[in-house]
Order: sequence, then C-alpha cells, then structure tokens
Amino acid sequence: MSQQKIIVGYDGSPDARAAATWALDHAARTAATVTFLYAYEEPFWMPAASMVPTPAVRPPEDLQRTATTMLAQVTTAAARTHPTVTTETRTVIAFAGPALIAGSAQAETVVVGSRGHSAVAGLLGSVSVAVSAHAHCPVVVVRGEAPEGAPVVAGADGSAASAAVLAFAAGQAADRRVPLRVLGAWPPVTGLWETGPVITRSVTAEERKPFDDLVGEVREVHPDLEVVADAVVEHPAAALVRASASAQLLVVGSRGRGPVRGLLLGSVGQHLLRHSSCTVAVVHETRQDQ
Repeated sequence: MSQQKIIVGYDGSPDARAAATWALDHAARTAATVTFLYAYEEPFWMPAASMVPTPAVRPPEDLQRTATTMLAQVTTAAARTHPTVTTETRTVIAFAGPALIAGSAQAETVVVGSRGHSAVAGLLGSVSVAVSAHAHCPVVVVRGEAPEGAPVVAGADGSAASAAVLAFAAGQAADRRVPLRVLGAWPPVTGLWETGPVITRSVTAEERKPFDDLVGEVREVHPDLEVVADAVVEHPAAALVRASASAQLLVVGSRGRGPVRGLLLGSVGQHLLRHSSCTVAVVHETRQDQ
C-alpha cells in the first residue's frame, strides 16, 4: 500500500458518523491519516415547462458553505475524541461513488456507512455497493455495534482473493488483540432438482486442504494470534451472516468462486452488505491499479 491513509465518505448522516468513528479508532491503532471526503453534485438550472414550476436549486456557494461547516464539525469532534490522529478534509464536485473509488487508489482503506442521506430510507446505499465493488483497496462498510472483545471473522472460500482476505483479517484481529475466526463454508448438495432434498455430507480432507494451508500460513505470520478455523457444510452467505452476530468485523473477498466470475461484487458479498449484523470489510485480490 502506497501510504497509510484512510478515506471516509462523509455526508453528516448517522451512518457516516459511525463510519468516522470506526476510521478514527483504526487510525489510532495504526498511525494512519484520516481524510473526510464530501462529494456533491453541482446543481444546474432547468427551464420550466409551461405548466411545471422550475425546481428550487441551492447555489454552489451555499453547498460549499454547508460542506465546510459539516467537515469542520467532524474534525473538531475527532480532535477531541482521538487527539493523536491526524485528520484532513476534502470536498469535491462529483458523484460520491466515483470520487471515493478514485481516491481509493492512494488509500490504505476506504470507510463508508451502509446508508447515507437518501430519499429511500432503509435501503442499502448504492454508494457502499459501488465502492465495495470497484475500489482499489479494502472497503469497510460500517454496520451495527461490535460486542466487547468479539472476534474478527474471515470467509475463506478457496478463491484467488482468500489469501488477501486472511491477511487483512489477521492484521485487524492482531491490532485489536482479539481472536481470528476463519470460516470455510461448502454448500450442501441437493438432489437432481433444486426442489429435491438436501443430501447430508461432510467436508473431505481433500476439499479442506487449500483452506487448511491458508490457515497455516496465517498462524506462521501471526504466531501470537489466536486463530480458530471452522469448516462447515452450509451456504456461505447463511454461514457468514450467522457468524456476524457474534463478530466485530466480517472480512470477505470482492468475488468468490461462484459461477458468475464477471460480477465485481459477488452475490455473497452483496448479501452480507445487506444482512450482516456487524461491520463488513470487502477485500480485493490485488490493488486494481496494478
């Protein structure tokens, strides 16, 4: 990673404030700089039709003033709660997703809330999905509240990203001084038809070998870290959601070993961003600018 910088997508919403707290806590442990980035679209005027009123548009200077005030408030609060962390602010005229993706090329981590200010409450923010799929570095989507001393959980499925997932998860667990739980989930086998009964099976030693090898490498790199490895026969999305209930961070790859390799954010990752009980980190196989 080119430098220790954490970028937080900040819009003043409750979820953005939670993302700011997560980033500041992480920076306090790693001596990283936190950049609060606020992106807004420059308004434009549209001529009104004969029977349609012209929409009210806030002038750019008003938006800039609002952004400056909001960012000043978050950095002032950060100086009070995390005095050892260096913070900076940045305002850009752009859509939030592309702005965060562009900034991720020079960042260690991008942190966002699961939802921002939106006209449709209760839906997963499109920004968190887009950034998780396309960023050049790990993306942390902050959700829920972590139980005290809860472990970090990593999903390892044998895909190309698994090594990067475990390396990131192990670093997070070591920084927090909590255990790391590595979860490998193999889907159950059904009959000839999707509606057929599930056939009970166990994970064979041959199937487990790549998983066990990855876990062994983590233990070699982090000999003082408590590492628990579980191999289960269960749909990966269901197993990881269940594990998230007792975790403080769930770490997964941006793509799994599923049949649709072209998806930049796999179906399991998208499911977790919507249903995980804890914060989710999405890790890419390599930095996409390399």
